[in-house]
Amino acid sequence: MSDTNWWFVDQALVIAVTGALTLGILSGIGGVGRIALTVPLVLFLPGYALVSALFPDEPNDEYQSFDDEKTGLGNPLLVSGGLESIERAILSVVSSVAVVPAVTLFSTATPRGIALEPVLSALAVLTVLLALAAIGARYRCPPDRRFVPALPSGSPFFAPGRPSPYQRVSCRPYNVAIAAGLLLLVVSGGFALANPPQHDGFTEVSVETENVSGETQTMYDSTYSAGERHELNATITNQEHEERTYTTVVMLERVSDDGDDVTVHESTEMDRRTATVADGESRQQTLEITPSMRGDDLRLTLLLYNGEAPAEPTTESAYRTMHLPIEVE
Repeated sequence: MSDTNWWFVDQALVIAVTGALTLGILSGIGGVGRIALTVPLVLFLPGYALVSALFPDEPNDEYQSFDDEKTGLGNPLLVSGGLESIERAILSVVSSVAVVPAVTLFSTATPRGIALEPVLSALAVLTVLLALAAIGARYRCPPDRRFVPALPSGSPFFAPGRPSPYQRVSCRPYNVAIAAGLLLLVVSGGFALANPPQHDGFTEVSVETENVSGETQTMYDSTYSAGERHELNATITNQEHEERTYTTVVMLERVSDDGDDVTVHESTEMDRRTATVADGESRQQTLEITPSMRGDDLRLTLLLYNGEAPAEPTTESAYRTMHLPIEVE
């Protein structure tokens, strides 16, 4: 791979591997396989593409002597262009650790928020764009100065290949420290991917809203006709980290409000429906309502239960409750 005609091969591999890993993760692979696919995509590839775009030239060590007349120094000054392979590898990991949180932070401003698909897609697109930028940067370099990927030979950590008056006596401690640091970072990243922090579970219930305008007084249909059948669409969103079966009960209540407390004088069950909702998904229910009372002191009360609802449902026994003031003509 030392042929100068192959100066772009590593970036082509970055693009191909990024696409393959992204498709593999989005296909639903779980467990250890998911971690194995995610670690290089999160901890190496974005940073490698970024470092390649910033440093497109090959290592070039030259020694320029100080001006003895002005400085009185005879030691050479090392001038280096480009990066060695180990330097690229270390900077790639460090840069990836910086790039991934930035992409995640940006995803909070999107409608979907922090979710696997948008974060992973954005990271993959950014990696591909950086790889293309790296190819362009290398293309603009003189052919004899382009970085060309090559198979490593000998020790990959600080191999003593350059003559230098500042030659270290032993590089073994640095090799061990770098290897241990990279291993710790990979293990930590894998553990974090396998055990993501989870919030306390919750369930949301909402009703279908109308088109909102300047004359809208309520976000739902609040006017009914006695004896006529009406439909109310309720949506249940499950964020409980597991599949749940819910029962929704809709009650028609006549109430009075003295400013401090609401008193229920009369209550009638209109409908009850059961729905099984997978974790992270939503399910819509169509509730049938045929009001038997008239007046403007009425309300619909939606009672959501985990599992079966009792024969006599109440606000106190429900898992979630929603009150909708209505008027029945």
